[in-house]
Amino acid sequence: MFQKMVASDGTLKVADVSVKEECKTRPSGLNTVNMLKVASSALGIGPQTAMHLAERLYTQGFISYPRTESTAYPASFDFQGALAVLLHNPLWSNDVRTLLDAGFVKPRQGHDAGDHPPITPMRSATEEALGTDAWRLYQYICQHFIGTVSPDCRYTRTAIEFTSGGETFHCVGYRVTHKGFTSIMPWLAVSENSLPAFKKGDSVSIHKVDIYEGSTTPPDYLSESELISLMEKHGIGTDASISVHINNICERSYVQVNSGRRLVPTPLGTTLIRGYQCIDADLCLPDIRSFIEQQITLIAKGKADHLQVVQHVIQQFIKKYAYFVKKIENMDALFEAQFSPLADSGRLLSKCGKCGRYMKYISTQPTRLYCITCEDVYYLPQNGSIKLYKEIICPLDGFELLLFSMVGPDAKSFPLCPFCYSSPPFEGIDKLFGALKIDDTGKVAKGAGMPCSLCPHPTCKQSMITQGVCACPECSGTLILDPVSAPKWRLYCNMCNCIVLLPHAAHRITTTDKKCLACESTIIEVDFNKKTTPLRDGATLHEGCILCDDLLHSLIEMKHGKSFFMRRGRGRGRGRGRGSSRGRGRQGNSRYDDPKMSFRDF
Repeated sequence: MFQKMVASDGTLKVADVSVKEECKTRPSGLNTVNMLKVASSALGIGPQTAMHLAERLYTQGFISYPRTESTAYPASFDFQGALAVLLHNPLWSNDVRTLLDAGFVKPRQGHDAGDHPPITPMRSATEEALGTDAWRLYQYICQHFIGTVSPDCRYTRTAIEFTSGGETFHCVGYRVTHKGFTSIMPWLAVSENSLPAFKKGDSVSIHKVDIYEGSTTPPDYLSESELISLMEKHGIGTDASISVHINNICERSYVQVNSGRRLVPTPLGTTLIRGYQCIDADLCLPDIRSFIEQQITLIAKGKADHLQVVQHVIQQFIKKYAYFVKKIENMDALFEAQFSPLADSGRLLSKCGKCGRYMKYISTQPTRLYCITCEDVYYLPQNGSIKLYKEIICPLDGFELLLFSMVGPDAKSFPLCPFCYSSPPFEGIDKLFGALKIDDTGKVAKGAGMPCSLCPHPTCKQSMITQGVCACPECSGTLILDPVSAPKWRLYCNMCNCIVLLPHAAHRITTTDKKCLACESTIIEVDFNKKTTPLRDGATLHEGCILCDDLLHSLIEMKHGKSFFMRRGRGRGRGRGRGSSRGRGRQGNSRYDDPKMSFRDF
């Protein structure tokens, strides 16, 4: 529609013309980080190699000390003498002579870190004397120094606003009036784009109207130069160690350097990071290194006590190490799923709630699900069968529910969400129900988690709230309606091995949102078989409480079956009521210190 409106108009009218004189400022002094970034992005030389070359140039007397964070020159710096050294090189002799004759410009005020002056050339050199890569780095250092004492680049920016068919269009052109430092650093030059001389009110005929369609693309892999910038931003490493860190992750095969000096993570690197994230996400973040660097700076300024900082950091890492060792099985599971044949032998079972792709079910002990895309492992109940449960989605995290069934005629079966089972989303779930296996750190241990029968979600149709019928007569648990037990309908306790058999002559049994006025149990609805209904006049539908309704109470039978959760502290306890096993949560103090010792409050 807009294209037709513009095409039918046929002319562009100049609505406004703006002409401004602008300038591109010269660079400040060259420090180590900027040298490494340019060496990688422009020269194709890796950071570690660039540092080795710079150190060699320094020891041979061609440049100043290459490890510096400062970009500001000291007040006593001899710029004229440094320029005179470069006068006899034909590559930049004309630029240097012009600066010496007309007068050089005082460099921009940069950052003075108090260590060493910016990297500058100290004596003249040739490519034959240095070698190809060393010469290219030396050449850039010379060009950068000359650029810092050269004038700014000045140009004219012309912006024109056109209108046609009710639409507005803009066009911008650039014309360089004085090259300045870009004559010696041409890669930073302003791209010229001259426009015809227009005046407000002029008209231009339209010859063709096109519409270009495009789409956004995901970001590319980080380049070495971009990584160096991020490391500097987050305080990871110093000018002396940044190149070493990048070289280490390359040598250890965590990343590989592709074309354009881009760092592509390897399966080993991504699995390692995923393992750290599963155990202690702090280890993957720049916080730890950044905070320690800040403390070191405070020590250098006399604002922090050296001994206290060292003792505190050691205490932090001892606790982090102990926590990591306790959770090392999570790392083992990821590496096993990624690099062993088990990942290839697993079968696709259910969708991941994070990426929407199918996860692999690995049936060998311990049984678990593995998402290849997210590289996450989700442990499942052991010693039973697992299958997809009606493609029902968990309302909390989007994972597809599974149905776990134990072996045997009276064994339990219950639905579960893989994510909720591995990481119970409700705080204090162990205190509420006391049935989960808790390790020393207060986390749910492998092989024991939160199935739907323990979930307190108020509206989910599979949760304990909606499927729970009444309190268990033998423990502090809840009797849950087994939704897949038809035609042998039953209730099972979500804590012990108690099973209540419901009327078998029923087509359907469901829970309702009604409560018994006498005992507050959930009212169930029973749809009896027409041929075997116990109701009068052949009626089939009946609602009632299994405890207070005489008909239903006469049709139920209590027995004990095979339970997934182990009952602790007593035997079967027939007829003992509910009072003797309350409060079976963790013994001792229910509160515990953060075992990971987060550095965020360092």
